[in-house]
Amino acid sequence: MSSTGRSGGTPGAYGSEPPLPPSLNPRGGPAAGPPRRRRNRWRIVRWTVAVLVLALVGGAVGSYLWADRKIRHVDAITDWSGRPGNGPGTNWLLVGSDSRAGLTEQQERDLHVGGESGINTDTIMVLHEGDNGPVLMSIPRDSYLPIPGHGKNKINAAFAQGGPQLLVQTVEQNTGIRIDHYVEVGFTGIVDVVDSLGGVRMCLDRPVVDAKSGADLPAGCRDLNGTQALALVRTRYSLPDSDLSRIGNQQAFLQALAGEVLSTSTLLDPFVLYPFLSAALGALTVDRGSSLWTLTRFGWQLDKVSGSGGRTVTVPIADQNHQTPAGSSILWAPTASKQLFEQIQNDRPVPAPS
Repeated sequence: MSSTGRSGGTPGAYGSEPPLPPSLNPRGGPAAGPPRRRRNRWRIVRWTVAVLVLALVGGAVGSYLWADRKIRHVDAITDWSGRPGNGPGTNWLLVGSDSRAGLTEQQERDLHVGGESGINTDTIMVLHEGDNGPVLMSIPRDSYLPIPGHGKNKINAAFAQGGPQLLVQTVEQNTGIRIDHYVEVGFTGIVDVVDSLGGVRMCLDRPVVDAKSGADLPAGCRDLNGTQALALVRTRYSLPDSDLSRIGNQQAFLQALAGEVLSTSTLLDPFVLYPFLSAALGALTVDRGSSLWTLTRFGWQLDKVSGSGGRTVTVPIADQNHQTPAGSSILWAPTASKQLFEQIQNDRPVPAPS
């Protein structure tokens, strides 16, 4: 009996094999601890990454929807009889309104805009996006043209007499360029957008001093705040060629503004990006067919205008001091302007100004 107990192999008998150490136990125990901990760590990492990705995507989608809802729309584009046909590329009509609506007397004094009640346009531009690079074409505000239903007048009168719809129709009728989108910004919009970015850097070849606009800017490079930027783009009386010189400053400002908006210091800093979006979307009025994506493309093309493939042009002028019933006006050069309009409408290369 005793020998059987020593060699019989019943568990717990004197002759049984000793239990395996915990480190070699195939059924788990402490030996399974490190692999399980490693699996748990990787699971935590994967879930953390997934949550961060979802948060980023959700934040981006939420921001897009928030921004898209802030955009103000207006009925600017209508299918009037005789409208130009669809051409390749996309055309935006950019308008700078001089409306004083909503400004206090103090703001009118600070911005040097006076208290005029009429609504005109200090800026009229067509931005074309196509396969041959973007083109930014300025239309002088004193251009003397037929305005549908109102006879001949300066083009900025179209906005005063019929708002965005009549201005779009006037541009389409006189240029043959089909307008796809409309973007309008007012006085305070420029100030708010520039200030939200902390300023826009501009380089001036000569000093700009003008009592009417309030501009007092030395030559050279400097960061302009919102009030200074507005004064610059409004100045014309003290410039050599009045409105034509102002157009050059307006084009340079828009390119500098687009470059600042699309810089990494703006796009990657939420403390700059969100105030800018709030200011910009509160300042802009667009056509019914425009969205945040449309405005993003608009900004990209403005930034690309200053590149090697971009062009900034002004409608060719035959006479910039033509006397009309509306006062001193601008007459377009018929052959050269028609050629430019056809190049834009048909998305053909626009040569660099000579």
